[in-house]
Amino acid sequence: MRSFGFLLSRRWALFAVAVALAAYAAWWLGEWQFGRLDDRKADNAVIRTNESLAPAPVDDVLAVGEQPSHEDEWRLVTATGTYDESSSVVVRYRTRDGAQGVDVVVPLVTADGTALLVDRGFLATDSSGVDRADLPSPPSGEVEVTGWVRADGTGDSTRVDGLSTRAISSREIGPAIDRDVFGGFVDLQAEDGAPAAGLDPVELPELNNGPHFFYGLQWWFFGVLAVFGFFYLLYDEWRGGPRSERAPKPGSPTRPPKPPKKRSRSRIQADAIRAQLEREKAEKEARKAAERERERTGG
Repeated sequence: MRSFGFLLSRRWALFAVAVALAAYAAWWLGEWQFGRLDDRKADNAVIRTNESLAPAPVDDVLAVGEQPSHEDEWRLVTATGTYDESSSVVVRYRTRDGAQGVDVVVPLVTADGTALLVDRGFLATDSSGVDRADLPSPPSGEVEVTGWVRADGTGDSTRVDGLSTRAISSREIGPAIDRDVFGGFVDLQAEDGAPAAGLDPVELPELNNGPHFFYGLQWWFFGVLAVFGFFYLLYDEWRGGPRSERAPKPGSPTRPPKPPKKRSRSRIQADAIRAQLEREKAEKEARKAAERERERTGG
């Protein structure tokens, strides 16, 4: 057995640092997944609470220039007004059950002129996009809308170009349509008591815990496995290095070297014939060479 002095070698020091970093990263990633699990549980609790509440007037929940609070997301609100179809915004790159398409957002102009952005639903399209003339028209005249409150999207995807965007944001759409709009938007549940005609309704979020718990356990398992593997290799090194390089213990039986395999009689005869043919071939080549030499010298 060896002492533990080999741990001071450069190889083992780097190995220990790598294992420590891997174990810490696995622990941190596990904590991150469990944190996401807690966030999802909290979000689900908010959604369940809001789904059980009666619809509230939009003025009680949303305000111009202000984002809806986290506690109000997925709250049902009602608003009455007139759709401004000419200011409809197409939300590109949406999918539903593997099909590609767009969402159609239409401003609902209320009595005081403030507009509520209403995502009326999903329209399946081909890869060439959608012609605005093919968008289903909203009801004309005054309409009462009920919808789920949603927070604005963020980042470059919210930029509006030609009444088209990749993510809905009241901060971007308001200036693009030159109207004051409520902060956030709503996913349509019903307009005048009925779903939007010609569009697939918005899908509600699944209220489950997702895969975060098992992902967290997996990361922690990888960390434990890395530490266990390090100490196993340390123990193996301390016992005397790799098994293939260890000397046999005193008094332990040793296997005698294996004797060479005996050749069969037929194999011996075949080898003898092959050797005889090779000798004859060599003699023949030697005679030919001698004849060519005599012809060259004229002897």
